[in-house]
Amino acid sequence: MVESKTHGGERLEDGDTPADLTQRTAVSDGGPDPDLLLDSPDPGRHPAGLERWVSREELRGGVLIGAAVAALAAVVGFGIWLGAWLNEHWGIYAVVPQVVFMLLAVWGLAGDQRRRWEERRARGVRLSLEEIDALHHREFEFAVRDLMRRDGFEAERVGGAHDDVCDVRGVDPDGRIWVVQCKHKRDGWEGKAIGVEVLQRLNGTALTVHGARFAVIVTNGRFTLPAVERSETYGVHLIDRGRLELWAAEGRPLWKLLEGVKPARRLPGQRRRRRPGSARAAAGVPALARQGRPRAR
Repeated sequence: MVESKTHGGERLEDGDTPADLTQRTAVSDGGPDPDLLLDSPDPGRHPAGLERWVSREELRGGVLIGAAVAALAAVVGFGIWLGAWLNEHWGIYAVVPQVVFMLLAVWGLAGDQRRRWEERRARGVRLSLEEIDALHHREFEFAVRDLMRRDGFEAERVGGAHDDVCDVRGVDPDGRIWVVQCKHKRDGWEGKAIGVEVLQRLNGTALTVHGARFAVIVTNGRFTLPAVERSETYGVHLIDRGRLELWAAEGRPLWKLLEGVKPARRLPGQRRRRRPGSARAAAGVPALARQGRPRAR
């Protein structure tokens, strides 16, 4: 016979369990008990007291929104201030339209003058390559002078026994000095190519002797490959037979044939004069080696 044990003064029958003993909580097949989930830590959450880190995208978006709001507020504030200032200075309403009208008139007049000058330049000297090939080398120098005058230069032929490697000297409307060495070839493209030594001689005198901003060699022939490659080093622009045709026969202005050269801002009638004997003007001429390299054809 099995004796029944007592617990807390009460008899326990076989198979009974104490009422105050902790029992395991049954878990249903549908998932964990919701009451237990309230106290269990969530593996996807940070510990209590730590906030979630803000992503870079969210931070950047907030900064952009803040900057946009600040810019809008600044524009609105400036508009309000400007309106108040105009109300206090009401006389400006009569001045502004006149100033705008004068600026438009000056701009239109300048554009009309440039257009008319371009039309006159387009009707200027034109020479075919056949005509150029038939010239004497002195006549070729005068032809180059006339082409420069057509483009608005004050140009003169200087060529001779003591020309210091300058056959034609030109000054554009902005006062920039151009030194041109002319090389006429009886056989044209088939003649002997011009080598590096010609570039070296021109580079040696263009700036130091003539105070030139641009040094150019013009030929109805061609240049050697080393001369083309080293033209940037010596700061000398090259015009071969192909470019000469564009300049003389098709009428393109000289500066459009040369790489890195900007056209003059002034028209020939607005030419800026240099003061005679101005050392400052000569000192202000940059080194020829800084000029852009002519493009090989």
